Amino acid sequence: MKTSVCSSCGSRIYFENIVCIRCGHDLAFDSAALDMRTLNPASGEEARTVLKDPSGTLYKYCENTLHGACNWLTRVDEGNGLCVACDMNRTIPDLSQTANLKAWQKFERAKKRLVYQLLRFRLPLDGSYIGKGRLTFDFARHTTTGHLDGVISVDVMEADSVWREQQRQIFSEPYRALLGHLRHESGHFYWMLLVEATGRLEEFRELFGDDREDYATALDRYHGQGPAADWQSRYVSAYADAHPWEDWAETWAHYLHMVDALDTAESWGLEPRASGLVFGSAWPFKSYDIYREETFEALMERWVPLTLALNSMSRSMGHFDFYPFIVSTPARIKLNFVHDVIRAHASGSFLK
Repeated sequence: MKTSVCSSCGSRIYFENIVCIRCGHDLAFDSAALDMRTLNPASGEEARTVLKDPSGTLYKYCENTLHGACNWLTRVDEGNGLCVACDMNRTIPDLSQTANLKAWQKFERAKKRLVYQLLRFRLPLDGSYIGKGRLTFDFARHTTTGHLDGVISVDVMEADSVWREQQRQIFSEPYRALLGHLRHESGHFYWMLLVEATGRLEEFRELFGDDREDYATALDRYHGQGPAADWQSRYVSAYADAHPWEDWAETWAHYLHMVDALDTAESWGLEPRASGLVFGSAWPFKSYDIYREETFEALMERWVPLTLALNSMSRSMGHFDFYPFIVSTPARIKLNFVHDVIRAHASGSFLK
């Protein structure tokens, strides 16, 4: 996630900011420009709006700003008052209950990061062009976290850090997080759009296995017996061993983790590869749009040193590894496949 600069005072601002701490200007995220905006002071009916373009089009905060759950902009003259991300909600909990409100605020922060990535990748948010549904979200109590035909369901309890830690221990998931759930479930949606609908099923099956294996039976086997003893030699996570669809979704989520972390590291000038440079030597690394330009191999060349450095930092603070994973050769090949299908869609080459 890139950081931005307040256009009023020049101080660094962040993705979730709604006001500049230094100068007091209102801040908002512009999903069209994929960047933070400093809002111009206004009064009366145009309060908290920004003049977006020379035509005079006005943008305002999403209605969910009132709930402390959003800082994105939406056009004043169209829509239902919700930004592109909040408009994807189908179900939310009763916000009159404080616990629900706090949980939903956490959910929205995580979801905004997912949607930001999907927009950066230029991925479609609606599968109607191939007869599939629109990507939508149900965030409710007593629901099963999962995906069905474009609807991502997440149980409210996933926003509770204590409950989530208990589940992490029960299911031996070293990296269970709300954002991780959303990235994983979005993978099922994009499997339909980027694999099934683009004629890449055979290529997928060669890497991930046969998706026609009975899903319910496979999950029952996994939950009853656990993953294979050698799962680390083939998958990015233990759960990826459950079924080819879960292998894809786990790999998809892992790739999104990687790209977001690398984007953030570049924004902050973190480059572990530079540790071996001799003082005064020419800087050998140029900046790339990580979402659009770098090859998969280039991403991995940056990812491995970064994770080693962050693991060491985490241990220095008395915590477990920041990145408790081993990327085996088969897992690396699968990550490369995810990289390829995303880039193919962005370039339009999947239509050729």
